[in-house]
Amino acid sequence: MSRVNASLGALVLGAAMPAAAETTETPEYGGKLEGFEYPYPVKRFQFTSQRQDLQMAYQDVAAEDPNGRTVVLLHGKNFCAATWEDSIERLTDAGYRVIAPDQIGFCKSTKPEAYQFSFHQLASNTHALLDSLDIDNVTIMGHSMGGMLASRYALMYPEQTEQLVMVNPIGLEDWKAKGVPYQPIDEGYAAEKKKDAEGIRNYQRSTYYVGHWEPGYDRWVNMLAGMYAGEDGDRVAWNQTLTSDMVFTQPVVHEFDRIQVPTLLLIGEKDNTAIGKGRASDAVRQTLGRYEVLGERAAERIPDATLVEWPDLGHSPHIQKPDLFHEALLEGLAEVDTTH
Repeated sequence: MSRVNASLGALVLGAAMPAAAETTETPEYGGKLEGFEYPYPVKRFQFTSQRQDLQMAYQDVAAEDPNGRTVVLLHGKNFCAATWEDSIERLTDAGYRVIAPDQIGFCKSTKPEAYQFSFHQLASNTHALLDSLDIDNVTIMGHSMGGMLASRYALMYPEQTEQLVMVNPIGLEDWKAKGVPYQPIDEGYAAEKKKDAEGIRNYQRSTYYVGHWEPGYDRWVNMLAGMYAGEDGDRVAWNQTLTSDMVFTQPVVHEFDRIQVPTLLLIGEKDNTAIGKGRASDAVRQTLGRYEVLGERAAERIPDATLVEWPDLGHSPHIQKPDLFHEALLEGLAEVDTTH
């Protein structure tokens, strides 16, 4: 394992800062995020899965001066392919082709009434998308829940994965094994139905951005809240419930020692994400979501891992401090030998 500790210099984000002016009106978007514009043209991959005709939305962005490599960007549970906007621009400027899908159940993709969600299934769907595009060797990069999915993809398709990149992945610990009680799906659905822009914003401020807020972050709040507020809000909440159950019950961390590909871990240490921590006892809660420890433990378990840590950043370092983040990302991508 190699490790880099990156400093933010004079920028201090540890303490809460006054909130900027916030958007008070929540837009209403369709069940496939109709009405919310993505930064690049959205294409549709049509396929059959679990006896259903489904559509996976994705952005496929080519570089003007291609270097022959492709990066697949996997979004988190509270994110969409659109939130990779800055990363897509910087990666394509550096010569990479970028594929950024919305997983089934999320954002602009189909939200089934019933679906057996699993990381294996979503990885298989993603592999089918890449196969339809005649792409068979990629860097697979995931943020948050997308980090869990990216690691599952690398475990399932090591021959088609040249590199794994995980950005503040959730699932670096097994919450249920550590004592977080299980939440029945009906209870989870009731909780999802209560979500609104204010609650989403407060959570993101404390967890994603270390108490700091920028007006530009409201775009991502409205992206989520607008789906809940729209006419298909019930179906959106139901799919979010089912995928939350998937995240809680399907840890990948126990298989990290089986990852065969070079892995880059990019970790904001102020992150405190832990699914279900509100249901845990005080004693258990204090042990959860400690990314300053979890990143190091993950890097120790993954055979060929490089760890980059930012002591003052939270769950979304690529949005919170994009210049710093992408400098480390591009350096980490360039260090992988793709000639073998």
